[in-house]
Amino acid sequence: MKLLLLLLTLVSWPPTATLQTDSLYDKLLRIRRELHANPELAGNEIHTQAYLVQHLQDLGLEVKTDIYGHGVIGIIQGAKPGRKIAWRAEMDALPNDFPDELPSLVKGVQHGCGHDVHMAIALGIAEVLAKNKASLAGTVYFIFQPEEETFKGAKGMIDQGLFNNIKPDEIYALHVTALPVGEILVKPNEMFAYQKRLRIKVKGALSPEVGSKIYTSLSRAQPNSRPWDIQLVNDPVVGLMTPNTIFKDYLVMDRNFNTYAIKDTLFLEAYLYETNKSNLQKIIPRIKSIVGDQLLSVSFIQENPTVVNDVRLTDNALLTLKNIHIDYGQVPYFNDDFAYFQQKVPGVYFLLGGSTAALNHAPGFKVDEKCMRIGVDSFSSLIMQRLK
Repeated sequence: MKLLLLLLTLVSWPPTATLQTDSLYDKLLRIRRELHANPELAGNEIHTQAYLVQHLQDLGLEVKTDIYGHGVIGIIQGAKPGRKIAWRAEMDALPNDFPDELPSLVKGVQHGCGHDVHMAIALGIAEVLAKNKASLAGTVYFIFQPEEETFKGAKGMIDQGLFNNIKPDEIYALHVTALPVGEILVKPNEMFAYQKRLRIKVKGALSPEVGSKIYTSLSRAQPNSRPWDIQLVNDPVVGLMTPNTIFKDYLVMDRNFNTYAIKDTLFLEAYLYETNKSNLQKIIPRIKSIVGDQLLSVSFIQENPTVVNDVRLTDNALLTLKNIHIDYGQVPYFNDDFAYFQQKVPGVYFLLGGSTAALNHAPGFKVDEKCMRIGVDSFSSLIMQRLK
């Protein structure tokens, strides 16, 4: 009988995550809807911080709030020493006022990106792990990060000593988006295209043909594809979940430059998105050759790092999680400052299917809240597996 009980325990590891997630679902709904109704912009996450602190303390976690801005860290110390794992969730909202079936109580501000869902999932994971604390070998850090939408929060936390206070061996995060509800998407290496903002300075006026030539010379896509059409990321034929995806091997850029003049100097600016890092060094020389003698300078004035998943940890997640699929492409236009954490700690960033209509940041973005149950179940199980 003892042997049978031992085998059942091993086979069903982690033994309680799914059942506990089911019982948590109503609580997750209340948490998400409270956060959704009371959004705060980047740098102003005052009440969000207090709300998170109270929930984490109620779960018995050690809580820190003195790292950067309104950030919060919750800590679960397992019964035995072991791996140290961090989970990141963002706190801030967007300056939007789109129609919403769950309206914001703050005019002109709403959670139109899914960060309210991310916080609810993180609190759900924390509750599952706190209830299993006696069986955990290691430490789990929950990093609630402010100012993601401005791409400042992760770097700010690092610069002000985050990893002097906590020392994770690996770090994870997710983003809910317009994929089939509950499906998890991940790939090793780059999840997004490299985003750059280009500035060209020329003397005098510039012929429209030159701007058009720059666009046609730099832009690249597979034959008969439209990687600039972000609505196709969840398309069953050409989207991210198929090997035939159009979202690989491309350079997408603004067709029309943002143009302005200061005295006799003309400035042209545009965003571009390149999937192949090695191609980035070829862009400026190519522009120089096209513009010719009129060129005063050309440079990248914005170069955010992109999310790059650790290969070993990604492979482990693909073997461990249910409802997980390989991502065959790289998403244009979007990015996440989680990339700064990954520069310091090996980590994995997942996409979680959850929007029933439009993409994040767009009118009509609407979350199917059932994705929270799947998120908590999947990722509490993953962390338990990493700590067993």
